[in-house]
Amino acid sequence: MTSSNLSAPVDVYGRRNQQGFNWQTGTILAIFHILAIAAFFFIDLGAILSAVVLYFVAGMLGIGMSYHRLLTHRSYKTFKPVEYFLAVCATLAMEGGPIFWVATHRIHHQNSDRDGDPHTPREGGYWAHMGWILSGHGLHSNTEILGKYAPDLSRVRFYVWLTRWHWVPQVVVGLGLLVFGGIPYVLWGIFFRTTFLLHVTWLVNSGTHMWGSQRFNTRDDSTNNWWIALLTFGEGWHNNHHAHPTSARHGLAWYEFDMNWIGIRSLQLLGLAWDVKVAQLSKPIENDKRSSEEKAIA
Repeated sequence: MTSSNLSAPVDVYGRRNQQGFNWQTGTILAIFHILAIAAFFFIDLGAILSAVVLYFVAGMLGIGMSYHRLLTHRSYKTFKPVEYFLAVCATLAMEGGPIFWVATHRIHHQNSDRDGDPHTPREGGYWAHMGWILSGHGLHSNTEILGKYAPDLSRVRFYVWLTRWHWVPQVVVGLGLLVFGGIPYVLWGIFFRTTFLLHVTWLVNSGTHMWGSQRFNTRDDSTNNWWIALLTFGEGWHNNHHAHPTSARHGLAWYEFDMNWIGIRSLQLLGLAWDVKVAQLSKPIENDKRSSEEKAIA
């Protein structure tokens, strides 16, 4: 199931349906931000290196290759142990369990920049970036509500369990860092890394719908943004993605660096991925058609 055949009514997302401040989520995010800043008082090369490694594990293997391109859009297939391992990596990003993340993103594609979009900048840049996370009811573990948007995952007991207990891998890794390197490793490897990755991922929701260039005439405001693409391992080629949502490759031109695609292609070469879907273009890509300024005028 992909965003293109999602037909369930949207009744849980959109700014008008998400009222009030979510104090639980807000408190957790405040703690993470405070401790992320505290990391700068404990400069340790090993701790910083652990943050970099976990940034790749959570952001590339997890969010990009698993939650987004594999579980949401089924851009490729892999063996179940590999699929489950990648999904566990994604929970280290602290962006909720697989059913929550997949359901949210499928709804975004169905209603991109229209009523019911969970995080459109048309409701404000702050709303698109993080306001939507801080508002309304927390749905991270609510498989009953979100299951209808991701029925394929809701039928798998592992994903139901992982959605309910998505915070457990983060705690396990945090305890491991504490034992291995003490407080500096926890501050850098958990709090700074997680906070930075959250904002980077949120930039795909906000920034790539406000800044960049548009190659394809999609029905939304999605753009290609090179610096967001670098930070997100290729997720910033967002207009390409909205035009070809099931493509495992988002960077469609030779100059569009896409680490997530390189990761998927590597799995394919190792015999660990197959049925890899790639957008087939009728003619070579030249320059993006419209800049963000031109798009705004249009």
